[in-house]
Amino acid sequence: MIAIHALLTENDLADEFVAAFRARRFAEKFFYWFPLSVRAWLALCSDGAYRNYVRSRSLIAQSADQLARLVRPGPLEVLSLGSGQGDKDLLLMNALQAHGVRVSYVPVDTSQALLELACQGAMGAGLPVHGIKADFTRPDHLAALAPDPDTPPRLALLLGNTLGAFDPLAAARQLRALLRPHDSLLVDGEIYAAQQTVAGYDNPLNRRFAWAPLVAVGITEQDGELVFEDGVDARLPGLHPLAKHFRATRDVAAQVGGESLMLSAGERLELNHSYKYDADTFRRILADAGLAARWRGTSDDARFLMVLAGPA
Repeated sequence: MIAIHALLTENDLADEFVAAFRARRFAEKFFYWFPLSVRAWLALCSDGAYRNYVRSRSLIAQSADQLARLVRPGPLEVLSLGSGQGDKDLLLMNALQAHGVRVSYVPVDTSQALLELACQGAMGAGLPVHGIKADFTRPDHLAALAPDPDTPPRLALLLGNTLGAFDPLAAARQLRALLRPHDSLLVDGEIYAAQQTVAGYDNPLNRRFAWAPLVAVGITEQDGELVFEDGVDARLPGLHPLAKHFRATRDVAAQVGGESLMLSAGERLELNHSYKYDADTFRRILADAGLAARWRGTSDDARFLMVLAGPA
């Protein structure tokens, strides 16, 4: 039996989706909600064309044993924020177990389908697991994830450039609040490379993933176009948001549970974004949030940076 505690219900997500459509802005979580979106995401990961997934997973695979040596043997709670299907988490947890760490796994995600996969993978490896369906960008959900003083040490994971799916400056400070002095955080980010970065997203397989939540409500390529935009965040040098939007070329009605949501020709629907960083900027964001690096790793092509950090 899969144990998943829901702080975020499917009814909540349905209400939020309708509100988001009316506000013309889709948050990250809606790209992993519909079954079509989950299928597109798993296809994106399995194909090998999505380089960020390959970079992040390869970096974990190469570094898992080294990271495990930095953790004291004994009980450890692995809290994976935005766990997805949990396959990268499992690579690290297997290494931790091999070094005498008694792991309990707590994957957190807004996607029921991906949470189930993460839990099944851990159960198959014989790990105790308890999934939490939550949106950790919500203050009430974040507070519910705070550790009790008497619980084992915690290793929080935020992998796959997930920090960049939100406001990385605010999210890093929120993550710091989840850590006690003896806890740690493993987080990664994509290093910005101008047109190479854009090309990594504006390709057929990633476009299929980006289209999935629109197709799920009846909006197709005949109704408009998907546009990627490479930007700059003026708050901090070296902070690069890659955004995308859908622009309707004709009037279109999205169908959600029997409810029609209209989008007029010429209107934009802002989709999720993904921040990229200069390497020094990524490290500065963590330091400014009160996090001190204990270990750093870089992907073979130097396009992904991973940091193990703890409270400064």
